[in-house]
Amino acid sequence: MSKRISDDDDDVGKEKEAAADKISSGPSSNRVLPYVAHKVGVPPKQSILKEFTAAVKETFFADQPLRSFKDQSNTRKFVLGIEALFPIIRWSRDYNLTKLRGDVIAGLTIASLCIPQDIGYAKLAGLPAQNGLYSSFVPPLIYAFMGSSRDIAIGPVAVVSLLLGTMLQDEVNSKEDNGYEYRRLAFTATFFAGVTQFTLGFFRLGFLIDFLSHAAIIGFMGGAAITIALQQLKGLLGIKVFTKKSDIVSVLRSVFSAAHHGWNWETILIGVSFLTFLIIAKYIGKVRNKKYFWVPAIAPLISVIVSTFFVFITRADKKGVAIVNHIRKGVNPPSANEIYFSGDLLAKGFKIGVVAGMIALTEAIAIGRTFAGMKDYQIDGNKEMVAMGTMNIVGSMTSCYIATGSFSRSAVNYMSGCHTAVSNIVMSFVVFLTLVFITPLFKYTPNAILASIIISAVLGLIDIDAMKLIWKIDKLDFVACMGAFFGVVFISVEIGLLIAVSISFAKILLQVTRPRTALLGRIPRTKVYRNVQQYPEAIQIPGVLIVRVDSAIYFSNSNYVKERILRWVTDEEAQLKQKCLPKINYLVVEMSPVIDIDTSGIHALEELYRSLQKRDIQLALANPGTLVIDKIHASEFPDLIGKDKIFLSVADAILTLAPNNEI
Repeated sequence: MSKRISDDDDDVGKEKEAAADKISSGPSSNRVLPYVAHKVGVPPKQSILKEFTAAVKETFFADQPLRSFKDQSNTRKFVLGIEALFPIIRWSRDYNLTKLRGDVIAGLTIASLCIPQDIGYAKLAGLPAQNGLYSSFVPPLIYAFMGSSRDIAIGPVAVVSLLLGTMLQDEVNSKEDNGYEYRRLAFTATFFAGVTQFTLGFFRLGFLIDFLSHAAIIGFMGGAAITIALQQLKGLLGIKVFTKKSDIVSVLRSVFSAAHHGWNWETILIGVSFLTFLIIAKYIGKVRNKKYFWVPAIAPLISVIVSTFFVFITRADKKGVAIVNHIRKGVNPPSANEIYFSGDLLAKGFKIGVVAGMIALTEAIAIGRTFAGMKDYQIDGNKEMVAMGTMNIVGSMTSCYIATGSFSRSAVNYMSGCHTAVSNIVMSFVVFLTLVFITPLFKYTPNAILASIIISAVLGLIDIDAMKLIWKIDKLDFVACMGAFFGVVFISVEIGLLIAVSISFAKILLQVTRPRTALLGRIPRTKVYRNVQQYPEAIQIPGVLIVRVDSAIYFSNSNYVKERILRWVTDEEAQLKQKCLPKINYLVVEMSPVIDIDTSGIHALEELYRSLQKRDIQLALANPGTLVIDKIHASEFPDLIGKDKIFLSVADAILTLAPNNEI
């Protein structure tokens, strides 16, 4: 029954009459409506070139990025190409004063948040404070012209700063040569992070970042947040000698070993007081009344101003309170000549850049998609990667380190009423003014306040509710989440990331190599066949065993599928024999979920057929899909089992194989 239905009306009428006569002979004919078992259609054979082209198109161009260019003049195509590269040209046509007002307010608000955060995050990365400010000046400008998200706020972020700092310190001592080699390696890593991001977007390989599961990201972010917070105890407690390791055991050992002589009570007073203020401000903005979103946004800047003034008038720095000291004044100096393009550190910079770039990209895409969904618009993931890559490549040449989308700043940007990426331009302009005029005023800013700002910022990365939901939904996802979490907390950021990726891949391999199968029965008074475990009332058809395979059948799982089906047969035969019921005459394999099959899969079906023949059981297939039926016919498998053993549905199979049973 493999060919398409091509009978004329007379033939159809004869088939209906024959089917009706056949069914009416059964004992329950008065309750059965006769109908024809439809034949399974075989798709027309396509050329190899068409199949390959379709596969490539679906893999790399599923969003049809060139559809707007169709049937357009060359001039129009050129304009569309420029707009695709610089989306600002397209949306700026509809820009107005109302949008500008919202963007200016949002830009000023996120600038007040980003300036103190940038200084703290730069220290987290082991770089001078000005490099953090540089990274919120040039990259946001480039993203505003090339990015497709309206809400994302660009700049350094805590997790990437920690990851970058940890990996850099494993290769180069940040204290040697006044940190010159360290900064060079940081710029090299930033350059290759940008190259990685740009390459993924240009060649439309964005689907690769989806291999890092949401659960693994939740665990990784939570572990990184705890690690970051623990490392800030150095600044919060005024400890001078501190471990370079990031695991919780080393950090706590370093903290308590300095308890008798290394803690500074003035520093603790400043740090704890302002940390309490920041947490209360965050509570007011998020829990009490969301109209006060600006309170946690400006709280860090207020904390910096007040604490700096306090330290200056009391000269607390003379009493052991560590301060920021000098921040270089002026805009970004060029750094293209400092990037390693040869030597031993080239490979190290490349490795660090690829890892940090992928994490930065994953975070940015997740943030962009989140806010795009809230405002009901689409972002192009591949364009985002090109924009991120370009801004980091240019940033590496202008003394910046890796910048990406910040969740906290993006949330503030969204709640401030931003309309477009102009808010990033406003923020960048404020940072520019800060670099040119204000940086000397940060000299007396205590490190404790920066530690407080970072701790209050990263606490939001620990998503307990998401972890609980993951536990309820999928226990294997929870294992991936906890593996990443504990790997970061107890070993290192890199190991935690490796564990997250490994568990995500292991889950994919497990699902591919061990697909689910189910025993089906008929729901009473219907023609619907469902899993008997999900529907205990489902009735199994005497003499027929119906098994559904819930996956494509490939070389990686074909042998398991065959053996699992045979186990179903063996177990069912044993139960029937014990109950003295009729034996199995037919095995129907429901193939609706089988989206594809390869040579190994067909070979497994052939072996299954031979094994069933030895047990005097006939094999039948139900509802094979387009690809499956095409490949099955190409292998001449229907000639082996009989073309009349391939059915459009399970109901049709039962109608033909067991006509005396109700359908």
